[in-house]
Amino acid sequence: MRKPFIAGNWKMNLTTREATALAKKLVESLAGVTQVEIGIAPVYTVLPAVAAVVRGSNVQLLAQNLFWVDSGAYTGEVSGPMLKDAGCSHVIVGHSERRQHFGETDESVNKKLKAAFASGLVPIFCVGETLAEREQGRTFAVVERQVKGGLQDIPATDAAKIVVAYEPVWAIGTGKTATPAQAQEVHAQIRSLLARLYGQELADQVRIQYGGSVKADNIAELMQQPDLDGALVGGASLKADSFTAIVRFQG
Repeated sequence: MRKPFIAGNWKMNLTTREATALAKKLVESLAGVTQVEIGIAPVYTVLPAVAAVVRGSNVQLLAQNLFWVDSGAYTGEVSGPMLKDAGCSHVIVGHSERRQHFGETDESVNKKLKAAFASGLVPIFCVGETLAEREQGRTFAVVERQVKGGLQDIPATDAAKIVVAYEPVWAIGTGKTATPAQAQEVHAQIRSLLARLYGQELADQVRIQYGGSVKADNIAELMQQPDLDGALVGGASLKADSFTAIVRFQG
């Protein structure tokens, strides 16, 4: 059985005061939840402060990105060892907003995945197609290219630890959500691809999250799909009540 993993991506939101206040509410409202793994990904500037709030709780600290070099003359970047030092256990890699706005490629995502593993961070590896690609019938081809490119030369020992997040770009922040059947279809394809790359046993243990306008009123139906193992939540993770309702989707 794969334990569901629900993570909140706070994106470029919240000051230190706002972030610590939200984290405190989540620690309180989610205390005692053991059937779901929980994580939150604040901006870099608030990571140490939020780490102090969640320390010892069931809420894990995630980062939103990393660079593939540990240190050096790379103005504006943050490395894996720095994220570990700040208290992070996971890092989001290859989010569609990084690909869209900052030119990330399958090659750079691959470098970042390797850097995450080298630093002892668990990567949440994001893949997904644009609306144009879906309308052209290229969803599977795009996702396969992203998965294969991202996992290039990554050994099974590392791949077994990865979390994959399928995020159809056309559903992020738009209010549109892939139907449970649409999400399941791509999740099943990703698992099949992982089986081809690493074997069925490893593929069966990797968790695949869904991301894209996940809310309290659609999470339960999504989670009923056999290959959906959690969610990467955007806007709904910025309010304690809505994120708590999503995490507690089982009632």
